[in-house]
Amino acid sequence: MTRTTRNRYRSLPGVFLILPLLVTIAAAEPTDSSQTVYNGSGVELLQRGEFEKGIEQLRVAYQLFPLNPVHKRNLAEGYSAYGHQFLKQKNFAQADENFIKAIELYHDSAGYALYRGICNYLWKKYDVARYELERAKTIKPDSVEALYYLGRVLFDTDKHEQALELWEQALKLAPERTEIIEILAKARKVDNVESGMDRGHSSRFDLTYDPGVDTAFSLAILDVLESAANQIGAELGLFPEARIPVGIYKRTDYKTVTNSPDWSGGVYDGKIRLPFGALKEITPELRGILYHEYAHVIVFELTHGNCPLWLNEGIAEMFGRSQYRRSVSESERAAHSGPPLDFRKLESNFSQFTASAAMSAYQQSYELVNFMVTTYGWHRINQILSGLGNGLSFDESAAVALKDYNQTYDTLVNDWRSSVEKKK
Repeated sequence: MTRTTRNRYRSLPGVFLILPLLVTIAAAEPTDSSQTVYNGSGVELLQRGEFEKGIEQLRVAYQLFPLNPVHKRNLAEGYSAYGHQFLKQKNFAQADENFIKAIELYHDSAGYALYRGICNYLWKKYDVARYELERAKTIKPDSVEALYYLGRVLFDTDKHEQALELWEQALKLAPERTEIIEILAKARKVDNVESGMDRGHSSRFDLTYDPGVDTAFSLAILDVLESAANQIGAELGLFPEARIPVGIYKRTDYKTVTNSPDWSGGVYDGKIRLPFGALKEITPELRGILYHEYAHVIVFELTHGNCPLWLNEGIAEMFGRSQYRRSVSESERAAHSGPPLDFRKLESNFSQFTASAAMSAYQQSYELVNFMVTTYGWHRINQILSGLGNGLSFDESAAVALKDYNQTYDTLVNDWRSSVEKKK
């Protein structure tokens, strides 16, 4: 059976912090009532979710009376609350801008440094994230959140030992926190496998590989990934700033690290993980897998993980099949041997599928994306991905991107099904 690949995204770690509460208006207000009006109105607007108007009112109150600590704190909390709103929408640039404004008012606030650090971690701006999270940890050494997220930054930048130490500290402070228990367990498994691995680098990628892997082969992997980055980046309009980690494992180690089904030929979970430890040369099939997995990197960057899996896998299959086209007849027979799969049920994990069911899911995902590209062009796919990255659902993003065609999620799927029927 043809080896199939899958994408196993990390779910973005939730910001498990309570939104900042606005400071209560001081009981004894100064005699000038204008600041009372502006401050009170600003707080009210923020509580209703009208952030821009609320912040403008609070800014006026602060400008009128810059020495009033209530006005200063309310303005900072307003910026922070607005930053959280953007963070929930995965609009990291706007979130960061608001957290910076809060920090400018209270540079020594552990909370604002923490929020900006989390934002930049999720944005994959690791240098800024590390700076702010280390600052938050210095200001408040017992901050569980600072320890947790700083550990994530360090682990994702291949500083495993330091990350494990921070998570162990966090667990001592909060032994009931299941997310810390879980990440420690997973990280120890990964570290046990990767601690003895060799290292390699290219212009965009950081490679770890099993000592038994041929060095020339590992470098050839990086060359193919560089080509994939150029081609896919040009098509989808993105060249990530952050370096991309890649791991080549023996099949047993790959299974340990990823817990993937036996049919999996590659995983992207923030790191491209490949079970190629026993291979010696680049084959067309292997090139296809590498292009497939790199496509997941770009889709994740564009959508911040907010992407239905069928779309994600369909795009990855488009690029993978540009390098290696498996027996289409076999895949098509599997995909159309029964009633079409419900795309809304293909929006999440494929890992529970058997090998044959997975083949059907991948084929159907590929066919719908191929239909979309052929009918509307890659630029419309890019618009859909951009909408997803701004927090829209696929229904909403597709409706906006394909409004000239009066398409919705359901009509799009129906049109694809009609095109399949015509080919029979």
